[in-house]
Amino acid sequence: MTTGATAAEGATIFAVASGAGRAAITVVRISGPLSAGMLDRLCRRRPPPRLAALRTLRSRSGDVLDRALVLWFPAPGSYTGEDSAELHLHGGRAVLASVCEALLEAGARPAEAGEFTRRAFLNGRLDLLQAEAIADLVEAETEAQRRQALTQMEGALGDLYRDWTSRLIILLAAQEALIDFPDEDLPPEAADGLGSDLAALRAEIVAHLDDHRRGERLRDGLVFAITGPPNAGKSTLINALARREVAIVSPHPGTTRDVLEVRLDIGGVPVTLLDTAGLRETNDPVEAEGVRRARARGAAADLVIELVDATAPGLVRSAGAAGVLRIATKVDLAPAPGDVDLGVSAPVGIGMDRLEAQLAGAARRLTARAGPPPLTRARHRAALAEAAERLASAIEAPLPELRGEDLRLALRAIGRVTGQVGVEDILDSVFGQFCIGK
Repeated sequence: MTTGATAAEGATIFAVASGAGRAAITVVRISGPLSAGMLDRLCRRRPPPRLAALRTLRSRSGDVLDRALVLWFPAPGSYTGEDSAELHLHGGRAVLASVCEALLEAGARPAEAGEFTRRAFLNGRLDLLQAEAIADLVEAETEAQRRQALTQMEGALGDLYRDWTSRLIILLAAQEALIDFPDEDLPPEAADGLGSDLAALRAEIVAHLDDHRRGERLRDGLVFAITGPPNAGKSTLINALARREVAIVSPHPGTTRDVLEVRLDIGGVPVTLLDTAGLRETNDPVEAEGVRRARARGAAADLVIELVDATAPGLVRSAGAAGVLRIATKVDLAPAPGDVDLGVSAPVGIGMDRLEAQLAGAARRLTARAGPPPLTRARHRAALAEAAERLASAIEAPLPELRGEDLRLALRAIGRVTGQVGVEDILDSVFGQFCIGK
């Protein structure tokens, strides 16, 4: 590990690991070299490792603080790899405050955001990809996000990148041999084989990058924009899909002036659904700005749900969108025109089941994957793109020394993803996204 001293040489930390607000149980985590002594001081009799035991917690003066379940995790068999403990307290604020005061008196300090997982990384309990997956799992809103985070946390993505690293190390060693022993009778096919192996490795990385950002889309969520002319039923439709009143419904054109957003679970994928201003020419500067924003958000959306009023057909095309689903509304009053994908009437429920099924299918298609786990963060993509660029440069390098340097830079770029090399400058940004108790 190239990240400096391990966290075991630092302070003993504690934090609330359970959710905020009133609850029956509050969990406090402790980690660091003083954990054993603190536990002995609090409960007088430390429980056996990894077995929950009911203990009376006392202050330094002997006052009873709580009756709690206590767990003891001696190093290295803990989440952080250090001596660690958990206190399962009654959920009252006064109980938590008194126990925290006792821990402060014993020499612990409050943990910083992500510090438990950072220590787990520094102590070799997980790689940087797994650490980021834990953060994603905590933030997961949908089933698909949960599955993606678990796959990454179980190490599938890290295994792929470590395989690339191992192959690149072997290729770098072969290149160094060609540099250091130019007078040896090395077969000419050695250099040719090196070039073909580099090209094959680069092709795998490029194919991995060419994933239409499915992993990042699933992690961050998709954007579906509802567009169309005024009074086409955009606000009525978003209210029906959200099953609550998100937008004001009015018979007067131009009611929606700005873009309204609602976050939904569609087909197991998080989707931000946008209700936009009616698309039409207008002299009203406020409405005109709403129309401009509607067009911009539609062009940037993953899917445009383009509405046409069946009682007054006339589609307004949303040019530039990644995909368009054309829907006729008010089909309880008039038949749908022939150039739409589906007809619905949100107030009476006609076609809504089919629409929701089509939206769920679109969400799954946009985030579906086949083969290795997808990239989930821009940081990964940037590092792997750099590695692919360095490999391309190595393949075309006119001198063996230049090729060797390109291979070292490619190796360093891949290592930044898993945290094997050069991670000091990214640790704060990675772990700063965590909640305090993680």
